[in-house]
Amino acid sequence: MDILLKYFPHLSNIQREQFEALDSLYTDWNAKINVISRKDIQNLYEHHVLHSLGIAKMISFKPGTRIMDLGTGGGFPGIPLAILFPECRFHLVDSIGKKILVATAVAQSIGLQNITFAHSRAEEVKEKFDFVVSRATMPLADLMRLIRNNIAREQRNALPNGLICLKGGELEHEILPYRRIAMVQCLSDDFTEEYFKTKKVVYVPAKV
Repeated sequence: MDILLKYFPHLSNIQREQFEALDSLYTDWNAKINVISRKDIQNLYEHHVLHSLGIAKMISFKPGTRIMDLGTGGGFPGIPLAILFPECRFHLVDSIGKKILVATAVAQSIGLQNITFAHSRAEEVKEKFDFVVSRATMPLADLMRLIRNNIAREQRNALPNGLICLKGGELEHEILPYRRIAMVQCLSDDFTEEYFKTKKVVYVPAKV
């Protein structure tokens, strides 16, 4: 938890309690259903929770914003973001039922009221959202194709509606088709830990 308070010192008591509860919940669930590498579960807060909150360094979602987390796995980045932005609505989607089971159970255990879940493929989601977020490894072009019909026209945030994803490594080739409109933020500028040296947040506005 200390690493979260280092970068997000103004969390409410409820938010602190919710973040603190993630450790035991994910440790227990991960022993039954592997959603985080067994070797990496000890790095939950740095590699998964704080990494997810890197999106908040790109944008502070306004109340009422609707966000879909595509390929959420065990709930990242959706659950940490739902804790941080309690006045926004999050819809977490994954095609693997066991992962959605874990994410749903964790969210219920900490009392998250602003979050829903779907065990489905991206193409099956018909709702509209202001933003789609993802930590999935899928190439940007594929993600943009999948979500093009899920982006709402009505704007309510400082950034136009679109895709925000967490990426690592060299992105020059992936970003090439969007180089005129994409924004890339290096998380090493925000978080000093070695893990974030190659981590980035990528934003691509949707053409709606």
